[in-house]
Amino acid sequence: MYTIKFKFEQTGLSPTVIENVAPGQSLLEVALDNNIELHHNCGMVCACSTCHIYLEKGEHFVPDITDKEEDFIDRARNPRINSRLGCQCVLEQGSGVIEVTVPDQSVIHGD
Repeated sequence: MYTIKFKFEQTGLSPTVIENVAPGQSLLEVALDNNIELHHNCGMVCACSTCHIYLEKGEHFVPDITDKEEDFIDRARNPRINSRLGCQCVLEQGSGVIEVTVPDQSVIHGD
């Protein structure tokens, strides 16, 4: 089971810690299941960049980034070396702590 810590760049949002998260879910699904707003315009099929996150800790608990995901991250607002798409970060078997920062989604951007 995982512990996932969500931090937010958007002013006024407090960090959230979610415990006992089972493997097999994406970080996007975990966020949505716990009332954390994370945009997902393409319906979780890696066809946009709206579920862009910064994976601060725990990258070894999710699959490596694919070329397709990397292409969409290049279109995201303010991509960084630790940028990922929440829909593609599916928790692998195991347990540990994952830290995620959600970019400020209050600014609208295109895909």
